[in-house]
Amino acid sequence: MTFDQREFEVRCEWGRGGLAEVSPVSDVAIVVDVLSFSTAVDIATARGAAVFPYPLKDRSAAAYADSAGAQLASSKRDAGFSLSPSSLESIPPGYRLVLPSPNGGALSFGANHPRLLTACLRNATAAAKAAVRLGSTFAVIPAGETWPNGEIRPALEDLVGAGSIIACLPGRRSPEAEMAVAAFEHFRGDLKSALRECQSGKELIERGFGADVDLAARHDVSVNVPLLADGAFRSVAAR
Repeated sequence: MTFDQREFEVRCEWGRGGLAEVSPVSDVAIVVDVLSFSTAVDIATARGAAVFPYPLKDRSAAAYADSAGAQLASSKRDAGFSLSPSSLESIPPGYRLVLPSPNGGALSFGANHPRLLTACLRNATAAAKAAVRLGSTFAVIPAGETWPNGEIRPALEDLVGAGSIIACLPGRRSPEAEMAVAAFEHFRGDLKSALRECQSGKELIERGFGADVDLAARHDVSVNVPLLADGAFRSVAAR
């Protein structure tokens, strides 16, 4: 009970450990991985695709895709449908995509929560409104990145993304949730610069994926909300 923030309606904690602590006492869990899982899922599901999260980019991912009757995302960000949000702007309706991701995908795959959303800056307000329709207590989980040794690296883009959602949720916020909102309010005047200058953004830009960073930095341009059911994220509007 020490770490579950249950005395507040709006909770926020990092990564897998945070999800394990705060989601069991929350009506709704929201995974936030701005660069790039949550942004990619928003774009794909808004076009009518189903996205199956998966934690690993190994041979087991191909077997999982076969079992789900889905196509495995390209392991190369610049080829085919992949973790690159830009690559998914042309995904056709009805497409079934297994999308491996060591952060947001891993969290979503292992969450075991009956009302799990994934959200980002693009659909922050829409996701918060959907969460309110589903319950009255909320666990917002910034995914963070992973250091080479496997430890979590708290990531600015996910803290800001979490704050953009929490800012629209009703109820008393934990101090951790308030910190996320403060980060969002601090950077909201120029989210594009914040994401391009943070470590995750710089890494993607150096690899040639600046367009993905710019897509992720757009705030409240989507009314789509991806909800996990039967192993896949689909648009709430499509259910």
